[in-house]
Amino acid sequence: MVLLVTRPEPQASAWAQALRQAGVPAQALPLIAITAPPRPDEVARLWQQLAGHRALMFVSPASVEGFFRLRPEGCNWPLGTLAAAPGPGTAQVLLQAGAPAGLREDQVVSPAADAEQFDSEHLWPLLAAMDWQGRRVTIVSGGDASGAQGRTWLTERWHDAGAEVETVQAYQRGPGDWTPGQATLAREALASPDATWLLSSSQALDFLLDHHLPRLGPAHWQPDRAADLRLLCTHPRIAEHAALRGIHQTGRCAPTLASVVQARRSSA
Repeated sequence: MVLLVTRPEPQASAWAQALRQAGVPAQALPLIAITAPPRPDEVARLWQQLAGHRALMFVSPASVEGFFRLRPEGCNWPLGTLAAAPGPGTAQVLLQAGAPAGLREDQVVSPAADAEQFDSEHLWPLLAAMDWQGRRVTIVSGGDASGAQGRTWLTERWHDAGAEVETVQAYQRGPGDWTPGQATLAREALASPDATWLLSSSQALDFLLDHHLPRLGPAHWQPDRAADLRLLCTHPRIAEHAALRGIHQTGRCAPTLASVVQARRSSA
């Protein structure tokens, strides 16, 4: 009952190793490749303007890593600027990456580890009571060559509260290409009825169905086999998207190690 961890690297390998240590057979099989943003100067400019911001919201660990990787020499995190994250995983990466730049734990706002979900909807109640009138906010996100992909719902809430909201692209997402070893692992998974794909992104599922699996060739993959895939989804919206793509064998869990382990033990 192998669990395929589909997060971008290096997260996929780190998660797979932690799951194996917890007794869950797991292998890393990334579905998203992370590369530098097409306009890194925008990130550098944001660093230079941080003191004028009330908050930056980081959508994922990759957004944190991309943002701090492009920190210009001499730029530090201002005392009056908050760093918001949709969940404790991103918050932890924020503290690790931000500490050398002066970011403090009391500046990080994120849902608690026992929150029902880790997303914008559960982050906003922690921010809603603050004064946002006329304050500057930037959402640090990923995207593709066409530009950044922000958080529409959260942006609307901030706009309603009077904030000026922008989005900056700290990294670029794409499907990438599997190595021969990863392609072999995928073929073995398709041949095993118990193999499960751990999905933390709807886009990752699209890359799987539209890019990676078709490249295995018709001997190993046909589009009508999508219904045979087994998924473990870290958010209800991913499961809803999977249903639209014809996949209904979906379990659900929180994006935490303990929740994934529990979900696998429950399905054993």
